[in-house]
Amino acid sequence: MSDEQVRNVFVVGLDEANLPSLESVPGADSLRFHGLLTVEELQGGEVSLPAVIEKAQKVLDDFDGSIDAIVGYWDFPVSTLVPILGARYGTRTTSLESVVKCEHKYWSRLEQQKVTDRHPRFGRVDLEADTPGLPDGMRFPMWLKPALSYSSELAFGVDGQEEFDTAVDEIRKGVSRIGRPFEHILDQVELPAEMDGVGGQVCLAEESLSGVQVAVEGYVHQGEVTVYGTLDSIDYPNSPCFLRHQYPSMLPPQVIARLHDTTERVMRQIGFDSATFSVEYFYDPGSQDISLLEINPRHSQSHAELFQYVDGVPNHHCMLALALGEDPRMPHRQGPYAMAAKWYYRWFTDGVVRHVPSPEDIARIEHEIPGVRIEVLPEQGQRLSGLSQQDSYSYELAHIFTGGDDEEDLRRKYDQCVAALGLTFDEAPGAA
Repeated sequence: MSDEQVRNVFVVGLDEANLPSLESVPGADSLRFHGLLTVEELQGGEVSLPAVIEKAQKVLDDFDGSIDAIVGYWDFPVSTLVPILGARYGTRTTSLESVVKCEHKYWSRLEQQKVTDRHPRFGRVDLEADTPGLPDGMRFPMWLKPALSYSSELAFGVDGQEEFDTAVDEIRKGVSRIGRPFEHILDQVELPAEMDGVGGQVCLAEESLSGVQVAVEGYVHQGEVTVYGTLDSIDYPNSPCFLRHQYPSMLPPQVIARLHDTTERVMRQIGFDSATFSVEYFYDPGSQDISLLEINPRHSQSHAELFQYVDGVPNHHCMLALALGEDPRMPHRQGPYAMAAKWYYRWFTDGVVRHVPSPEDIARIEHEIPGVRIEVLPEQGQRLSGLSQQDSYSYELAHIFTGGDDEEDLRRKYDQCVAALGLTFDEAPGAA
């Protein structure tokens, strides 16, 4: 294929784990993927947005060829860089304002309540007060979280005043890492009156939700909202930490229809277009209620293999098709497996990694167990508390993707992988 026929796609934060999925989308042989900044540059420490934007623009300005698409599948700052760069280089993206309405948890709640009551009670916690108190009308239990975060960083479930005070103190210490750069983005959009003085370093309180957690993935194309998949998220027992994402959802069809309806109304209200999204909910089987947890202005790269296993194409396809002005429609149930899951193998106390399987060991396990892919996160000798972007309650050791005939098959393959990996740890000094 000649260079004239190849289209250049710049992926903000391109990583090795996602490259095989990107290269397996329909028509990938006519695409050339270029990394635009590394994940470390984008998410390590407190990011300087002006410096990151300048660095990205230099790469694009120096590129000798067409810039046909700029895409990304990570949270802030990638989610906001895509529309900022798209506006400069004329590539298709949703608006920066629509992304910020999703990412800023407080602004997002204000928009959601205009079209639905399927969300928890919420309010702001004044981090600058000498003794921050509960928002009016709220009571324990609740969750405290920054207005902007990812991977549940600095998100705390609190059952009483002592836990509330401790969580506020932790959020105060860490909110600036993402909140301060986010304020650079807020300065570039027109904010409504209800957002005056809110800023990016704000703490949100939300009533605790219970039930089954579920994610709805889709896209908006020419103003039309399409949902292409619904996935169940299953936690570890007695823990708020994910054990696995499972596709397709096992929820009743009438519940899934209600999730889709709420999603369509909210995404239209936000003004989202020409991009993918993932909306997370809780469903309470007892009350039959659904409640919107959060809106992500990008599809979940965590689910790419799951869609490939079940539908035959990774969900990256929709992102790329939209950015290139093509039909983003996903195939349905054309993959080799009836079900698929992404498992989070976790450790719930600190420790030092003593043994990590080699790449050759991992390749052997993947070969011996069909329908499996494994990503081990820590390195040998690493202390788990030194891992970046962990939630407040556990450490991720490995991501294990499984495709199978049913839920029992998925679990059997996961158990086989955990046993075969042979990860071992020494207790870290001072570990709780």
